[in-house]
Amino acid sequence: MDIVGTSNHRSGHPAAATAGIDRPPPQEPAVTSTDIEPATAVPAAAADQTHVVAVAGAGGVIGRHVADEYARRGVAVRGLSRRPVSGAQWEHLPVDLLDREAARTGLEGARDTTHLVFAAYVERPTTSEQIQVNAALLTNTLRGLEQAGAPLRHGTLYQGGKAYGAHLGYFNTPAKERDPRLIQPNFYYEQEDILRAAAAAHGFQATMLRPEGVVGYAVGNPMNILMVIAVYASICRELGQPLRFPGTHAAYDAMYQVTDASLLARATVWAGSEARAAGEVYNITNGDQIRWRHLWPAFARHFQMDYAEPQPVPLTEAMPHHEDLWHRMVIKYNLVPTPFEDLVGWSFGDFLFRSGFDNVTSTIKARHHGFADCLDTEDRFIELFHELVTRRIIPPPA
Repeated sequence: MDIVGTSNHRSGHPAAATAGIDRPPPQEPAVTSTDIEPATAVPAAAADQTHVVAVAGAGGVIGRHVADEYARRGVAVRGLSRRPVSGAQWEHLPVDLLDREAARTGLEGARDTTHLVFAAYVERPTTSEQIQVNAALLTNTLRGLEQAGAPLRHGTLYQGGKAYGAHLGYFNTPAKERDPRLIQPNFYYEQEDILRAAAAAHGFQATMLRPEGVVGYAVGNPMNILMVIAVYASICRELGQPLRFPGTHAAYDAMYQVTDASLLARATVWAGSEARAAGEVYNITNGDQIRWRHLWPAFARHFQMDYAEPQPVPLTEAMPHHEDLWHRMVIKYNLVPTPFEDLVGWSFGDFLFRSGFDNVTSTIKARHHGFADCLDTEDRFIELFHELVTRRIIPPPA
């Protein structure tokens, strides 16, 4: 977990029942925007050397991928977190953004920041507590950069489906950025107002990105459906059981979207340099829609398992009983030792796999403004499963 708590992914769901959003192997986007080339096509020498990017929450799934993407392009990147990120190819600045004074002194080391990417997040049990702590995180960061004299030109903030009421139940689909706010308080709204006010006061631009169900390699990030599926399938296979969708039949048939963390990173780079993105909000997803009914049989084929009909199982109750089995699997398959409680957030799986309503947003606005990147979600899941094997997080299928 990062400085900022349980996750840097913002899918907009509640934590023990929450999610939007800490993965990244090589990939080939099917369609790429004309304004931002795919990851493999941008030489470091082509980077804008006038950018200095500070990524708050750099240890999370979103922050890590954004920092890596900027660094790959030759842009100076500084990751802000209390703990360093293993294997990072960018500078780490230790700072506790929850502490106002620590943020002020720590961010003196980021006085040259031109672009702020705010991917930090803290989970709290109540709405009022969530608003208070996450508003403080952003306020401390902006105030610290201001007091350091940072020549800030752009700030990116991540939101998610909670902005449309995805955590409450049925909502209008496809959700569009122009849809009105809900009457219920939400820390997304509070943070957006804070960022817009700071941008207006200090002369920089701001963009809000709304991913859904961010997937990518990350351990210690409970709100990560990739890890839920991968570890659940690996344990079922080790037990000799078929793969079953553990949620409700309604969720099995509901339409859903996910956002690949690498695609979101490219969208972030685009938003930070695209004039049309100034002051805008964008839904960012892979561009397709899925039903778990169609994906889970494909997952079973990948893991070389039999597939059986869905059977609702409360993962938060069932899976902790297999912690000892997982420890034996770590030894048997020479996996990277990871505390079981840091590996997966089963409550997120329970929430998502019991959401029996469509959760779809429109990405037309981003396409019209120049970001047309997209990915096939089924193919991307399979690629990410392969990456987890390569990183020795889960055992190979055979």
